[in-house]
Amino acid sequence: MTPDLKTIETLVEIITREVLLAMMEQEESQKNISGAQCVVDIADGVKVKTCFDNAGHVVSAGAERLTSTVGVIPEDRSLAGMIDHTLLKPDATSDKIAQLCFEAKKYHFASVCVNPTHVKLCADLLKDSDVKVCTVIGFPLGATPPEVKAFETRNALDNGATEIDMVINIGALKAGETELVARDIRGVVQVAHAANALVKVIIETALLTDEEKVIACLLAKEAGADFVKTSTGFSGGGATVHDIALMRRAVGPSLGVKASGGIHTHEEAEALVAAGATRIGASAGVKIIQADKAAAAPSAPSAPAKAY
Repeated sequence: MTPDLKTIETLVEIITREVLLAMMEQEESQKNISGAQCVVDIADGVKVKTCFDNAGHVVSAGAERLTSTVGVIPEDRSLAGMIDHTLLKPDATSDKIAQLCFEAKKYHFASVCVNPTHVKLCADLLKDSDVKVCTVIGFPLGATPPEVKAFETRNALDNGATEIDMVINIGALKAGETELVARDIRGVVQVAHAANALVKVIIETALLTDEEKVIACLLAKEAGADFVKTSTGFSGGGATVHDIALMRRAVGPSLGVKASGGIHTHEEAEALVAAGATRIGASAGVKIIQADKAAAAPSAPSAPAKAY
């Protein structure tokens, strides 16, 4: 069967990405810091290089603008299994958290996403289910030191978390302090991965330029994160189709992309998935999935007309 134009374009993008990466890695291999292992990645005209020592610590990181644009959108998945059912309000009570867990089990959401103080309760309530426990680290500002984020992560894992959504140091990124951002992410990744937990890196798109978004995504990828995520929902902006498409191009097909913040309807969620999201973070998960089920249900047959 002859492939269609879209399939051909996707294959060209994948091949182009791999060729460019190979060329960059060959070029940079001559410049690596002695005793360090360096990773180079490029996306949307931006190159990021991060170097690690033998213990896995970041020893340098840098970014520069290039000219290429590559990326791939992943295959579709069940919408319910993509939703992180979220309650991060500061006034959330234990009974509201319990309701969140009940809903997550009922609809088979991917996870519940809660503040660290609620992790143990969620782990207890969800221990016999397929729903994961996700928590947030350095939330919502991202301005705590790397050591504190690593400690927060370890504490959350000890209490039963299996997914970690961390906020980057946004100010450091905007100041061009890429080494600090890379160390920040890497510290959380090392702790989480030692416990077989996933890490999603919140880059807070509402505060970044497109170039900064790409740099943040590549730093997260090179530091070993499993997902990049748009937003905390606390900085005046949430997920957009533009940002999801940009982030997907930046990380390629190998990482997850989580859309979070301001997602209230089934239509919004579907548009973000079509743009490349593989997770949806939303407090309106029940409303979204009920609309999804309603759309999938067959139409009821019309009632016969009555003769009066």
